[in-house]
Amino acid sequence: MGLHFSPTETTQSYMETLSDYLHQWGRPVSLYSDKHSIFRVNRANCEGELTQLSRALKTLDIEAIHANTPQAKGRVERANKTLQDRLVKELRLKGISTIEEANQYLPDFMKQYNQRFAVKPGSDIDAHRKLLHNETEVKQILSIHHQRKLTKNLSCQLNNIEYQIITKTKGYRLRQSYVTLCESFNGEITILQKGNTLAFRTLNKGEKPIPIVDEKTIHHAIEQAKLKQEKYSSYKPRVDHPWKRTYKNTERLTA
Repeated sequence: MGLHFSPTETTQSYMETLSDYLHQWGRPVSLYSDKHSIFRVNRANCEGELTQLSRALKTLDIEAIHANTPQAKGRVERANKTLQDRLVKELRLKGISTIEEANQYLPDFMKQYNQRFAVKPGSDIDAHRKLLHNETEVKQILSIHHQRKLTKNLSCQLNNIEYQIITKTKGYRLRQSYVTLCESFNGEITILQKGNTLAFRTLNKGEKPIPIVDEKTIHHAIEQAKLKQEKYSSYKPRVDHPWKRTYKNTERLTA
């Protein structure tokens, strides 16, 4: 009912897949998964804490169910085995070798796969439910949320960027209050306070913090770093660039 290729297994890839699923089918009653850290907080003494994805599921009123072992979700693992074998061969036969081309082909593959292997259900009742939120709200839900406390001048920071709330009044009621910064995967920021969108302006921009990666994203991070280095490997500084100044030239310029 839903397939999506991505460079690595991340919260972003799951949210993008869930977004496509919601718009096509509606809200499922529950989502059955393993205990990966994307789905639940596995640290000790963190009972009840929500991940970004589990927070989104709770807001959308979708029950999260976690399997204790891979064997518990046998039907899912069986489907994964089929995809890792049959789908890979299909892509090779069609000469598809990029993620973009593969994602374009997936709807046709799903149609053929379901025509061949789908089993008629015992009931014709569709358990999917209508979305409770509009498209803008769904985008905000399926983004990364950050809680921040506003300063006396109604500002807060995220990723070394300072944002200041714009109000028609002096904004006394917003001072020291908590806001939610919704960071979409294209970098767009929305600031919410008790469900209301706040206008803001950007004050200062600093260097982006170094991203934290895990064992599933480290290879993708390395590939991105290699591409960035290759892009700038042919860069040649201008003649008067500080790198090219000798000590004597610098002394002459400052004299």
